[in-house]
Amino acid sequence: MNLLDKDKIEEVYRRLKKNNPNPKGELHSANIFTLLVAVILSAQATDVGVNKATGPFFKAADTPQKMIELGEKGIREFIKTINLYPTKAKRIFELSRIIQNEYAGRVPDTMEELIKLPGVGRKTANVVLNMGFGKPAIAVDTHILRTAPRIGLSSGKTPIQVEEDLLRVTPKKYLLNAHHWILLHGRYICKARKPECETCFLSDICMKNL
Repeated sequence: MNLLDKDKIEEVYRRLKKNNPNPKGELHSANIFTLLVAVILSAQATDVGVNKATGPFFKAADTPQKMIELGEKGIREFIKTINLYPTKAKRIFELSRIIQNEYAGRVPDTMEELIKLPGVGRKTANVVLNMGFGKPAIAVDTHILRTAPRIGLSSGKTPIQVEEDLLRVTPKKYLLNAHHWILLHGRYICKARKPECETCFLSDICMKNL
């Protein structure tokens, strides 16, 4: 699939911004550490389901030290409604120990350090870098992997290809929020099975329709 030209890409982002000037992530968190934990929990789970569990969970433990004190068994009790919770509890406990012991309780702010943590892949690291540290990173989830090529913002087939395309073609002034705009557009309008093209504000410049 071809890419839109530079002017159309600019127009896509202009409209995305106009529709949602201040996009926000839908996972609840109290700080950068709980954001990291919430993103790990969201793998193969819904944001709504994660938020139901993390309300009481983060009241009990919102720092690496408190998470260590809670213990792996205690963590499991709070997240047992979430898919793959035994594995996730183990990883959260392990990464809490690493962050507390090796980083003095502070979540590291580089891709290289983040992906060394248990349960943290490139997508999770990019979410934390973007939402937690305000860096222009693009985390490619299933929505973005589908939606960016469909619109004409990427010709990639894999998450890393789509990420690289978006970092290359997205105007600098839109980079910080690009991840949220495309994700939310894919989740609520440009849906997988039945994209709502009739009511979409990008339909006239979308590569799918050109």
